[in-house]
Amino acid sequence: MQATVTENSGGTGTQAQRTRGENAPLAGSHAAVRRGRSRARTALAGRAGAKPKPDWRELGAIFFGGAAGALSRLWLSRHFASSPSQWPWVTFSVNLSGSFALGYFVTRLQERLPPSTYRRPALGTGFCGAYTTFSTMQLELLRMIESKRYELALGYATASVTAGYFAVWLATATVRRTRVLL
Repeated sequence: MQATVTENSGGTGTQAQRTRGENAPLAGSHAAVRRGRSRARTALAGRAGAKPKPDWRELGAIFFGGAAGALSRLWLSRHFASSPSQWPWVTFSVNLSGSFALGYFVTRLQERLPPSTYRRPALGTGFCGAYTTFSTMQLELLRMIESKRYELALGYATASVTAGYFAVWLATATVRRTRVLL
């Protein structure tokens, strides 16, 4: 037997109305609301406690890209070392070329090529992240300051950051094939 039932939900001022069988609980009743809340809490607790599984291929792409970038930087720093009292040309050129490469890779992979799961992490995060040496730049700045070469340190920091941003802009403009005024 079907019946339409209107029931006050216990002092909350809301009413539940539906067509139901004899033994089915009302949809707006406290019991149904409590069941809904407990189901929602269970679902949220299951999601909140679960950790996402790592993409091992993506991590491998970052690892191999990073190894290539770090080995490239290491080779350059071993063959072209400088003292704290001189302009660190190797680190400066590595940071500029790495900034250009990062701007190029990210823009090219994002806007010009079909989506790829592993190129961007390998080239952007892996290679450029390990190739650029901004931590080495900080160490060289500290060595310049310890050697009391304040002007050199200020010029090096300013030139590195400014030229790095310019390199990213130039690479992005090159990929987008816009006119670059030099």
